[in-house]
Amino acid sequence: MAGKQYWLRRMLVMLCAALLTPIANAEFEHTAWQQLLVKHVYVLREGRASQVDYRGMASDRQSLADYLSQLAKVTESEYQAWTPPQQLAFLINAYNAWTVELILRHYPDIDSIRDIGGWFGSPWKQEIVALLGKRRSLDELEHQMIRPHFREPRIHFAVNCASVGCPALLPEAYRGEQLDKQLETATKAFLADRQRNALRQGRLSVSRIFDWYAGDFAQGWRGLGSLREFLAHYGEALGLTPLQRQALRDGQLRIVYGDYDWRLNDRPGDE
Repeated sequence: MAGKQYWLRRMLVMLCAALLTPIANAEFEHTAWQQLLVKHVYVLREGRASQVDYRGMASDRQSLADYLSQLAKVTESEYQAWTPPQQLAFLINAYNAWTVELILRHYPDIDSIRDIGGWFGSPWKQEIVALLGKRRSLDELEHQMIRPHFREPRIHFAVNCASVGCPALLPEAYRGEQLDKQLETATKAFLADRQRNALRQGRLSVSRIFDWYAGDFAQGWRGLGSLREFLAHYGEALGLTPLQRQALRDGQLRIVYGDYDWRLNDRPGDE
């Protein structure tokens, strides 16, 4: 009898604990964004670049608005309950979706995202992003919420600035449980693009992204303490031989930065 009472008490304690414990922190559902990307993003050069059909996106503007509205409903407490990969995937998707929304607000009267804001404004400083209880800018989202908190250099191949020079906007939403694999795929695809990253005349010519954010590649991610080490780590994607990778690490292979193409990553129409 005593044993039976023990197990009854134990089951009661476990039941109470289950009732008092929050439901497992389910990741935000990005299906709506995924559907828009699959429908309107076109992959080029074996996944190394992409174009966005902004005309098509404009025809699905309500679906985009609904997705952005769902993002805005997430509370700070809900966000904090997620795992770091879930948080980062949420912020990357929010950045990319709001960038598309910003373009659509001015499309088709622009040739570049930098046309937005005029001479004295910046498209990245406009407080258009409704997220976690306040209005934010794309700059705040990237430089205050993503970069300093996650210290993940591969985000530079995931957040998209709607330009030809940007790494590809993938036709898939980022998700917490797949994030590491997705970031790795995006990084290798961008570095393998010989139009932007290649060994030329004995020098390693890479995207201007590595110049602008050199510090992000030198903050010890996976033990890599410099931009040179980061690039050497991905030497295979860059097409470097083992000897060239070592020369890169040793400072014997010069790094130069190419021009950045700010033209809109728009898919040409049929006209």
